[in-house]
Amino acid sequence: MSINGRKVFLLYPHSVFQDDLIYTLVQSEYEVYRLKDHNRTLRILEKFPDSILFINIDERLDESEWEEYIRGIAGNPALDSIRIGILSYNNDEELKKKYLMDIGITCGFIQLKLGLKESTKIILTVLEASEAKGRRKFVRVSCEHDSSAQFNVRVFDTVVTGKIIDISSIGMAMQFDTDPELQKNTLLEGIQLRLRSSLINLSGVVMGFREEKPKRYVVLFTPKTAASEKTKIRRYIIQTLQGFIESLQV
Repeated sequence: MSINGRKVFLLYPHSVFQDDLIYTLVQSEYEVYRLKDHNRTLRILEKFPDSILFINIDERLDESEWEEYIRGIAGNPALDSIRIGILSYNNDEELKKKYLMDIGITCGFIQLKLGLKESTKIILTVLEASEAKGRRKFVRVSCEHDSSAQFNVRVFDTVVTGKIIDISSIGMAMQFDTDPELQKNTLLEGIQLRLRSSLINLSGVVMGFREEKPKRYVVLFTPKTAASEKTKIRRYIIQTLQGFIESLQV
């Protein structure tokens, strides 16, 4: 089992439910990316050869072209650790047998006609079986290059501000503009986060800090954090992951 888990790529996910599918997978703490170019996908896979790729074979290429494309991945020694799954509305049993038995894909042939809920359930089962999370329990994204990722909070009757370093659905690392010298287990109530266009209100507990200049604090969000605020954080995580993959020079 890897420490950081596997990246999960969706190539041409079906437009009808791609947003709901991606959100549900990120909500389940998988690191998910949408890909929109099958040629560029090959170059991305070379950078992340321990990934999982789900391909919607109903889009862009015809069936014989998809077969050639997938056999090409399976037969490429540089990509032999890539795990492939198929997404399709086609319920042809011979087609399914070809991919599962003849080509030997390892992440299933998922029939989208089953609907979003059932298809997502199958994908989640596949990801769990593939140990796609690794030893990491939560998806965390870096905010260091996002100037909009900021916070403010009242400490000792003074409103202090700072920069979010990274964030997950359960907590964040942060730096204050002026360090208030907080102690471990300090409760911070009324934290306001700004993540691009979203304002998020929650509370957190200081779990520790790194002795460096400036000091970096680790804050765990309290269990009373509203579901609507967690949704905003997850939307930011999705945007940040997608921005990363689209910015790659491959």
